[in-house]
Amino acid sequence: MNAQRAAEIAASPVLADVTLDGVPVYIQHVDEASGEARVYPLGEPEHEKSVPVRLLVEHPSLKP
Repeated sequence: MNAQRAAEIAASPVLADVTLDGVPVYIQHVDEASGEARVYPLGEPEHEKSVPVRLLVEHPSLKP
């Protein structure tokens, strides 16, 4: 994923299907300049960490 798309997802009120190493995550904040995102596993905000946005994978919605 690129930093711009990650920032769009972070700003959206709709929860996107994004994973990090196969684990669903919530994108808290994106620093587009550094290409880093603050993420945490869904339901585990205490495990927030910074990761390169290139490691995040967006999965297409199955909704029509």
